[in-house]
Amino acid sequence: MVDSLYGRKEESKSIWILLENDNHHFEHVSLELINKSREIADQLGWQVAGLLIGNGVEGLIPQAFSYGVDQVWIADHPLLDSFNIEAYGAVTFQAIMSGKPSVFLCGATPNGRDLAGRLAVRLRTGLNADCTNLYMNIDTVVLVSEVSGFGGGVLALIEMEDHRPQMATVRPGVFKMSEPDPNRDGRVIKIPLPLTPNMIHTRTVARIVGETVDLTKAEQLVIGGRGVSGNFKIIKELADLLEGDYATTRPPVDEGHVERERMVGQTGVICRPKIAICCGISGAFHFIVGILEAETVIAINTDPDAPIFDHADYCIVGDVNEYIPALIQTLAEITESS
Repeated sequence: MVDSLYGRKEESKSIWILLENDNHHFEHVSLELINKSREIADQLGWQVAGLLIGNGVEGLIPQAFSYGVDQVWIADHPLLDSFNIEAYGAVTFQAIMSGKPSVFLCGATPNGRDLAGRLAVRLRTGLNADCTNLYMNIDTVVLVSEVSGFGGGVLALIEMEDHRPQMATVRPGVFKMSEPDPNRDGRVIKIPLPLTPNMIHTRTVARIVGETVDLTKAEQLVIGGRGVSGNFKIIKELADLLEGDYATTRPPVDEGHVERERMVGQTGVICRPKIAICCGISGAFHFIVGILEAETVIAINTDPDAPIFDHADYCIVGDVNEYIPALIQTLAEITESS
């Protein structure tokens, strides 16, 4: 494999995170990555840095410090007002070659994946995509990226021994966010920006943001599986009464009952709700990884030997089409009387 533009001898002992932001709000995955990076860096005595790119984003610097970064490398410029791979790629490449971090992490979002792939080529380094865990091999001081496949049947542990930076994209919801500490402070480093309009060959003519679903923010989640038999009306109704959201497993998506963005699991969304009610779900591993961090799991299934019961706090052996309507009626009566 070709040598990277810098190696272990030139690296700085630091972990960098792309602080992805939209409308002057950080993406949750960036804050999740700060927390995990802080944990790893504290083990090694390393620094954690955030790369903040945008237009008028200086106001986000105190928030970045509060979540745990030691440094903020900032590029603030009108040409960075919205994500553009040419502009963001050039700025990020320049920053990385200046700071030479050992590790560079992005969220596995559309923009994060786009940027990480381009950077890996320019930096001549590797990229571990859609990781579900990160930790440091203390003996070799090399980052270990966990990537699962084949429905959880294979878990790959990937290391980059010599190439730098060690790059990875991480799926949203995998790690927890820390509680912000408003008393934290750090160092701000401004990135020189020789950006000119003629360097960018694409431009945003209009930006239209459609309605979307973010299941990672749901505190109450009602999830319907194959056993619901496509009757997601009761799943949605229960979710509304609980002031939560509804989700699904792969079979109802494949059958066209629910849109794919509501799919929970290894190839869907990883969630951390306070309560997850799993309705008619067998409990295959590729689904379970999506709710492993739920505080309380309630499972309803007609099969007493369903694997989902091994991961549930409360187990109900029965038909969801009987239990869910009864629960809806009870909750509706409570709501009306209160």
